[in-house]
Amino acid sequence: MGHKDIISKQVFKRILIDVATYVFKLELDKVELIETEQQRVEDRRADLTAKVSDIKGCCFILHIEIQNRNRSDMPDRMLRYLTDIRLNYPGEEVFQYLLYIGRERLTMPDGIQTRQLDYHYVVVDMHDIDYKVFMAQDTPDAIVMAILCDFQGQPARQVIHGLLTKLIRLTQHDAKQLREYISMLEILASNRNIDIDIQQEFEMLHVEIEKLPSFVMGEKKGMEKGMEKGMEKGEKRKAYLVAKRLLSLNMPIEQVAQITELEPAEIEKLIS
Repeated sequence: MGHKDIISKQVFKRILIDVATYVFKLELDKVELIETEQQRVEDRRADLTAKVSDIKGCCFILHIEIQNRNRSDMPDRMLRYLTDIRLNYPGEEVFQYLLYIGRERLTMPDGIQTRQLDYHYVVVDMHDIDYKVFMAQDTPDAIVMAILCDFQGQPARQVIHGLLTKLIRLTQHDAKQLREYISMLEILASNRNIDIDIQQEFEMLHVEIEKLPSFVMGEKKGMEKGMEKGMEKGEKRKAYLVAKRLLSLNMPIEQVAQITELEPAEIEKLIS
């Protein structure tokens, strides 16, 4: 796991709020990442720990541990993280979550129960979450999370095309940001059994979309009739052309609607 595991955790630091919102159903208002390293024979720190407050004004410490493989000692490790946090921040309430993103079936328990100890934390398996939950959002951070979810029987290539198309639309005027999110998508995808070169799929799809006349900002005719009206027409035309492309890939109308923001009735008219 090693280096790839570290990179994945850096990715999750960037998308912490979306993870908390859509996976753990927390409505956060403020988030401040904190360090939790304790000096021992071995140095070990929790993956993601933050001081947060929700929209109701309740303050607590949020601890998220990310695992891409099953560990029999995970409950003991989680308990150790809890004691570390409590020692560093006495009196603070702590909520712990274990987020499983691995390839194999989840087998780890959610705590320790003995005659002396009754300790539990929340375990969430990303395989149990419908990818459309993230696909329906309009933030690139949420879109990349969808790669870890349940594809609901849809072919992986079709789902990936949908994710890439929406990332292109959401970052269309920032090439650097788009490259960063494509890289994040590749890193997270490495935790799944997907034998698809995402970078290659992106390049092929991006080339196809760039060929669309309306992908280029502004058209001379539109500018003559008014910049605002011209841009609206151009965006609408682009949406129709992208929808036709996705329909040719046998993508469901519902998913095409989520990506293009067209009404399903409009998309149905495009089917010949």
